[in-house]
Amino acid sequence: MKRTFIQILTWVGILFGGMVVSAMIWMLLFHGSTTIDSQKWLQFISIVGTFLLPPLICGSLWHEEHKPFRWLQMRQGTHWKHFLWAIGIMIAALPAINLLADLNSRIPLPDSLLQSEKEAEETIRAFLKADNFSAVMLNIGLLALLPAFAEEMTFRGTLQQVLSGDKLRSYKIHLAIWITAITFSAIHMQFLGFIPRMLMGALFGYMFVWTGTLWIPIVMHFTNNAISIGLYYVMPENSNADTFGAGTTWWVGILSLTITCLGLLIFYRRTHKQ
Repeated sequence: MKRTFIQILTWVGILFGGMVVSAMIWMLLFHGSTTIDSQKWLQFISIVGTFLLPPLICGSLWHEEHKPFRWLQMRQGTHWKHFLWAIGIMIAALPAINLLADLNSRIPLPDSLLQSEKEAEETIRAFLKADNFSAVMLNIGLLALLPAFAEEMTFRGTLQQVLSGDKLRSYKIHLAIWITAITFSAIHMQFLGFIPRMLMGALFGYMFVWTGTLWIPIVMHFTNNAISIGLYYVMPENSNADTFGAGTTWWVGILSLTITCLGLLIFYRRTHKQ
């Protein structure tokens, strides 16, 4: 318990330090500019400084041979079929995520918080605007690939593993998964999507435990983000891509949730048997 507490304090300290240094670097370079390009640079610098470097530093400190990727379980491989299962489960879950997001949005929130959510949504839409394929690929790199690596290394790779501690005690694993999922969702500061993001975090956490490699949640995280970016580019802004599975298509969301649960059950039984 003492070791876990010290590790969490170390991680939080390094994370906070990275956050401060990232903000200082951005201020020196862009002087607080509010243009979209400067905000994209802020996104890049913040992710690298806050979510990518801290788990590498922690992994290097805590691994007996100072090999951070081994500590983060990124050197461990898995069967290629597991990746296909993971991608399939993530795609199948998208309408269910939309349904949960719709239900989440019905929770009453203070006007100030709703205004903040609206501003955050406008910022995201401004980020996603792309006039050509190169801009789309840049968005996928900045908003899908980099966050998939950095956030999974930080949350599942670092926080969840630290909280798991003695992995022989299954209750600690479940507790670690859900505490990490709640933290993962809360840190995004977007409460209208808190529930589906928390459940996605738990999904990534269980897939990490079942397969023993961080690459599975990284691929699932990337798949979710990349599909959202791709749909925004291919389909018009007033399309129903974000609402498919909710509203009048709620039955698709229920079907999606059922298929996802069945897929997880089958996947768990196969990996557990192996």
